[in-house]
Amino acid sequence: MTSLIWKTTVTWDESLWQKIQPIYEEAFPHGAKPKRILRTMLEQKNSFIHTLFDQEQAIAMAITGLVGSSSESILIIDYMAVHEDCRDQGIGLSFLEQIKQWAIDEHGIAAIVIEVEAEDTPLNRSRLLFWEKCGFIATSYVHQYIWVPEPYRAMVLPLQSDFAVQDQGESLFRYITSFHEKAYRKR
Repeated sequence: MTSLIWKTTVTWDESLWQKIQPIYEEAFPHGAKPKRILRTMLEQKNSFIHTLFDQEQAIAMAITGLVGSSSESILIIDYMAVHEDCRDQGIGLSFLEQIKQWAIDEHGIAAIVIEVEAEDTPLNRSRLLFWEKCGFIATSYVHQYIWVPEPYRAMVLPLQSDFAVQDQGESLFRYITSFHEKAYRKR
């Protein structure tokens, strides 16, 4: 790896999308939001695309969004993936650290929340272990959406000392649901 270039984008850029789309589609073959929804999320000014490039080669991407009140802003990681040829090299952890620092500096967030598949499969266990390695805490509540077959569990990375989950994770799904509702809301 030569010098890595990190960037956060708040507007839709089709040429950027063409570079990160293969990472997105490989990592999320099922259940990924269509491009038109992702574009709308950025147009609504409630989401961000984060990228990591090694020269001209995209090696990591993430789609995030802010929810919650201004006094307790939460960053939702909707998707995050590292190019399959670059995995197991610490890039995901480093990339997440850049996203976290950006969110603290730019938005003063209280926590980062992600939902992970809750079914006990080798792939899901490896994803859970990755997020735990990054400092996330798994909640015990398992959420079943009506529109997708697999159940999900919320994980949280508290960033402010007074941020605490007061239940088994149900409250985190209120943030996640709010984010998804905004994503699918018609203009």
